[in-house]
Amino acid sequence: MQLVRQGYRGLSFLVWLNADRIFTLGTVVAGLLAGAFLGTALMQH
Repeated sequence: MQLVRQGYRGLSFLVWLNADRIFTLGTVVAGLLAGAFLGTALMQH
C-alpha cells in the first residue's frame, strides 16, 4: 500500500510539473479540431 501511495505521489508530481505542457497540447488539439470543423462547415455551403 505504501508503494502505491508513493507511486501516486510521484505521478501527481510529474503531472503538476508538466501541467503547462499538457494545457498547451490540449489547446493546440482543440484549435486544430475547431479549424477542421469550421473548414468542413464552410466547404459544404
